[in-house]
Amino acid sequence: MTEGSTSARVERIMGRLPYVALAASIVLVVAGSSVGVPHKSWLFVGLSVLATVGWLVWWVALHPAWEQDERKMIVFFLGLAALIYLLVWTSPLFGFFAWSGYILTTYGLKSWRRLAAGTLVAGAGAVSQIGGFPSLGEPGILPVFLVVLAINIGVANVMIWVTMWTLEQTEKRARMIDELGVANAKLASALKENAGLHAQLLAQAREAGVLDERQRMAGEIHDVLAQGLTGIVTQLEAAEAATARPDDQGRHLDNAKRLARDSLTEARRSVQALRPQNLEGSGLPEAIDEVVREWTRVHEVNAELITTGTRRALLPEIEAALLRTAQEALANVARHAAAGRVGLTLSYMEDVVTLDVRDDGDGFDPALPPVLNAQGGYGLAAMRERLARIAGSLEVESEPGSGTALSACVPAIAIGAAA
Repeated sequence: MTEGSTSARVERIMGRLPYVALAASIVLVVAGSSVGVPHKSWLFVGLSVLATVGWLVWWVALHPAWEQDERKMIVFFLGLAALIYLLVWTSPLFGFFAWSGYILTTYGLKSWRRLAAGTLVAGAGAVSQIGGFPSLGEPGILPVFLVVLAINIGVANVMIWVTMWTLEQTEKRARMIDELGVANAKLASALKENAGLHAQLLAQAREAGVLDERQRMAGEIHDVLAQGLTGIVTQLEAAEAATARPDDQGRHLDNAKRLARDSLTEARRSVQALRPQNLEGSGLPEAIDEVVREWTRVHEVNAELITTGTRRALLPEIEAALLRTAQEALANVARHAAAGRVGLTLSYMEDVVTLDVRDDGDGFDPALPPVLNAQGGYGLAAMRERLARIAGSLEVESEPGSGTALSACVPAIAIGAAA
């Protein structure tokens, strides 16, 4: 049985109790008359009973909605109290019906008004318990009546207070259940929405991962394969031009072979997402110095690396980005600058590490769009994207005929600090 059906059943029983109590009182009055219990004339008794039944039927049975109007319920209860006193006046045995007045105080009366109504009913009960209104005139009965009245008022108010507290707790529980139902509905809606958002985030993360991997592979292809192929083509062209000089031709062919092998090795490592081979087993300064020395040997242009500050091992992603930046910067010098000297400076500072690459070559105008800039292109864009992925930046200073200076700046996050 549900809580709602139980509550409805209790309300039906409570609504019938006044009629049951009134009928029982009538039986007692009839039985009492046979043993000498006094009562008023049967006409008064009958009219009082009919008036009481009519009052209950009119206010409670026929107009149940009036229970929500406290002003009407005050009128109802004042009339009911008057009828109870009238019944007790006709016979003290109607005091049994008077107790049903405590039940009827729950109809539309709130707070202190319910307690006042209970006190009013307690007076009728006390009168019936001392033998009715005629007994009030007997000598010495007044103190007894006052004690009985106090007991009735005390018991009545305690019962009504307990009933009020019980009803209040029931209402709170009902509100909590309603609020819990609303909260559960909102939670279910939120969970459904979160499930959709989660699926959307997974799709976005998957797309971002695909895009990031494409960018990584594009950068690796440019930094490794494109640079290697460019170097191989350059060496083969130099070998072709040196047919009259067998020693120079052999040297250029050897350089082309070495570049091909190194490019193939780096391409395999890029596919496997491994660190550049130069960083395996050596620090960043040594790896860049190796790149500089090999670039000098191949291109026969003087290049030098200077390291400043307290060197320390950085995150692999940061070291790989700086190494690729150095390779790309030197490749740009070889392709476009026609420089006679290149200087690289690797600076370890407290919060950042910088790599500066300067050459005395032809220079270019950085303000021109990459499409129109014959000296720029994907190389600078690739370097910026690679550095941006590790929260780094790239600054370029150059002008035609005055050389070029690149400055890459990355956060100095040591391996131990990231753990």
